[in-house]
Amino acid sequence: MENPVIIFGATGIGKVALDIFTSKNIITYCFLDDDSSLHDTEINEISVMGSTKDDGFLKYIGKKCEAFVAVEESSERKRISNMLKQRRKVMPVNAIHDQTIISKHAFIGYGNLINAGAIVNSGAKVPNHCIIHSNAVIEYDVQLEDFVQVGAGSIIGPKVTLGEGALIGAGATIAAGIKIGKRAQIAPGSVVLKNVEADDIVFGNPAGTIEKA
Repeated sequence: MENPVIIFGATGIGKVALDIFTSKNIITYCFLDDDSSLHDTEINEISVMGSTKDDGFLKYIGKKCEAFVAVEESSERKRISNMLKQRRKVMPVNAIHDQTIISKHAFIGYGNLINAGAIVNSGAKVPNHCIIHSNAVIEYDVQLEDFVQVGAGSIIGPKVTLGEGALIGAGATIAAGIKIGKRAQIAPGSVVLKNVEADDIVFGNPAGTIEKA
């Protein structure tokens, strides 16, 4: 990557993305964040220069700078990613830690963050805008959809399908062949042995659905 990167989101995984880019000798131009209290401050020596809607900085995307969206909340991550695609005609770059193991037969799309110790095995698909935290295991032939988040230390068994926007908590285990619906949430440490419907929240070992109020 020749151009510097503008990171959208200055907290949480924004700091992780900065560390990844720095380790690869990729220059981070600045952070953009919608929290005005962060503007004109520095995060690990990189300035927070404005909001994610600031045209003064957006005009550089796709010309002089690349973009990475470092926002964990799926709807906001989607908003920014769609804005970059529609207004700047670009997809965000990936932030992939050097200490990952990714099969050459896996598919990795755009705008993903894959942190240290994660494993993505043969035949797995990680499309766009996903977050795979430290030491997560994506086994062979797992199929993720866009905007999935997999927590640290989670194990996603072979041939699992994770629907768009699904959230897998830290340390969860998903048994082989399970289908997780769109926007479903798996609580940390849970063991999932049966399919989970869209928008359901499950918890426990074995995991059961938490009734909505």
